[in-house]
Amino acid sequence: MSVPPPGLLTREALEAREAEWLAPYAMKSRDTRGRVHPEPEDPHRTVYRRDRDRIIHSTAFRRLEYKTQVFVNHEGDYYRTRLTHTLEVAQIACAMARTLRLNEDLVETMALAHDLGHPPFGHAGEETLRTLMTAHGGFDHNLQGLRIVDVLEARYPLFPGLNLTWEVREGINKHRTPFDHADYTFAELDPEKLPLLEGQLVDLADEIAYDNHDLDDGLTSGLLHEGELDEVVLWREAARRVQAQYPQLPAEIRKYQIIRTLINQQVSDLAQATAQRLHERGHRSVEDVRACAERLVGFSQEMVGLRKPLKRFLWDRLYQHYRVVRMSDKARRLLTELFAAYLAKPEQLPPTSYGRLKQGSPHRVVCDYIAGMTDRYAMDEYQKLFDPYTKV
Repeated sequence: MSVPPPGLLTREALEAREAEWLAPYAMKSRDTRGRVHPEPEDPHRTVYRRDRDRIIHSTAFRRLEYKTQVFVNHEGDYYRTRLTHTLEVAQIACAMARTLRLNEDLVETMALAHDLGHPPFGHAGEETLRTLMTAHGGFDHNLQGLRIVDVLEARYPLFPGLNLTWEVREGINKHRTPFDHADYTFAELDPEKLPLLEGQLVDLADEIAYDNHDLDDGLTSGLLHEGELDEVVLWREAARRVQAQYPQLPAEIRKYQIIRTLINQQVSDLAQATAQRLHERGHRSVEDVRACAERLVGFSQEMVGLRKPLKRFLWDRLYQHYRVVRMSDKARRLLTELFAAYLAKPEQLPPTSYGRLKQGSPHRVVCDYIAGMTDRYAMDEYQKLFDPYTKV
């Protein structure tokens, strides 16, 4: 083995730094269970940094730019998309990982991968595909994300997918939020055990990001109004603190400062409550954590109570707003008709998807194709198939 030039940071040096710095219950890169298809190690990147890079360069990751968070892509250029949401989750999660001495590289990788399996049109798209696939193996965006990184991404000559590490694949499979229908059915990914602390942290960073940024987008869109939020204690107290510190702020800056205050408050609470929980339990290893009966990363009971009215407000006033319901119903009709058209005549599928009919069921092949679409591409496909004046 050649000796690296002086000053060149090696993978072994990074692994040694992890062993010295990370908490005993953090996942160390050198302890990975490895990849399904063995590969030579990278000389300068840990396994999780390598996984992160593979995800960033994947087709599925780029498509997140034009997939809906709440507002359909063409509704405006300033609303969150799946990509901007993913980057915000990664920022929040990495900041907390550093504070808690968890593996920041693993956390970032899991955060960047957590929404890869989402279809177009947000939760409306997922509900539609779940209904259409009920008798054909079902649909779940976590399992679809795993299918993308294991099978559908075509990048390497010797294996399908991205060949990610066991830990990142487990994090994708076991990602859980109130919107998810978690399905831990992969025997190889220890379905009976809790996810790593790094995975648990990403789940809560996801909740913090979408709650507060959906609130921001709702206000920007005009579907929500600040006066309505006075009934939510978290918002009211954050607004009071901002007003006391900056009494003459322009409305847009004031809104940003309130959202910023809300995020900081929830991040601080989550980090402190989790650190206290870990200290009280005295866990000393990754396996101690994974054998627990309940998750260890979580808010204080006080913050759990404060967040409930905020989540209820978002559900009642934003996600059930008539304009959002209209967008969702349009999306359901569009995807249902696309699904039926491709299934009735698979020859309309592009060559790559059509070629998969030899190995997979028509329903799964069509589902994979639609799930990979962006909002804009789905709308374009609909016009090509159903509008006689649109060129195909």
